[in-house]
Amino acid sequence: MWTDRPIERLTVRVYTVPTDRPEADGTLAWDATTLVLVEAGSGPATGLGWTYGPSATAALVREQLAPVVLGRDALDTAGAYEAMRRALRNAGRPGLGTYALSAVDLALWDLAARLLDVPLVGLLGGRPRPVEVYGSGGFTTYPDRVLERQLRGWVEGQGIPRVKIKIGESWGARPERDLERISVARTAIGPDAALYVDANGAFTAKRAIRLAAAFADDGVTWFEEPVSSDDPAALAAVRAAVAPDVAAGEYGDDARYFARLAPVVDCLQADATRCGGLTGFLRAAAVAEACGVPLSAHCSPHAHAHAAAARAAGVRHLEWFHDHVRVESLLFDGVLDPAGGTVVPGADGTPGHGLSLAERRAAPYLVDAWPPLRPDG
Repeated sequence: MWTDRPIERLTVRVYTVPTDRPEADGTLAWDATTLVLVEAGSGPATGLGWTYGPSATAALVREQLAPVVLGRDALDTAGAYEAMRRALRNAGRPGLGTYALSAVDLALWDLAARLLDVPLVGLLGGRPRPVEVYGSGGFTTYPDRVLERQLRGWVEGQGIPRVKIKIGESWGARPERDLERISVARTAIGPDAALYVDANGAFTAKRAIRLAAAFADDGVTWFEEPVSSDDPAALAAVRAAVAPDVAAGEYGDDARYFARLAPVVDCLQADATRCGGLTGFLRAAAVAEACGVPLSAHCSPHAHAHAAAARAAGVRHLEWFHDHVRVESLLFDGVLDPAGGTVVPGADGTPGHGLSLAERRAAPYLVDAWPPLRPDG
């Protein structure tokens, strides 16, 4: 018999963690990462969800989403998702609106699994199984010695046989430096590990094609966002002209976006902290399957791990992104171990996604918090 288990409380907190050194990619630089944490509670159970974005995201959770989520059945993740989408119509659903929705949706899926006392992968229809990861960082601000140390840490220290570095320095204006760094990376990881590059949309199509020809001897097999994801025609042109797999999709916020992008890439990317939580990620996976391309989870590996395991062959890998791994390992207990190049979410049987807030470690990075919201206000 179905029993209502109402969502009784919603808590929002904001944490900002400085980077361990200055970081940049081809089009942006930063020195800190902000995580907006949502906790959804029903009875003694609490689910955790999060997104990475400005602290203003927290206000959208409180003002726009909490009123339509509180009091709902905690197992009705689909109903809550649709109610949140509708609530954001005039507030601006794309961008921060979907970031806020993503954090709440992730928390609600985690809460549902905890209420049912099952690992999230089981609730999603799968079982604990290995999911491949790739080490990701290699920022354009790194001196060569730092780049080498990071890459060797993944390949030699943790046994991760796939790594990615950033290229496109200064909006693609320094291709000679990109080629030097790619060569440094290949030397550091040896001939057998897979080497990926990510331009974050820094190039024009012609520049991207010329650069790919120039780094052909370095064995790069993945070229992420060689041009802006807002230009599917340019992505298609690059894809047709280069040997590496072309990947894009990290900014997608709904199924229609992914449907436009999937036909022009070799691997579609989706980010559950941006595209509508696990509900949005699973819809992106369905689009990828319909278009005959694999899906790769962008950043925030612990937000995606259980869904990736549940999708089995449909998800190519998780991005073991340096910034988010640092933040998630600092703020949460129960993080996964990527030794050997895979993680196995749910293997220990812990309900939900297996993470819990490490209150004492997290406290120094707390920059904003509000009392729990409840259905009666």
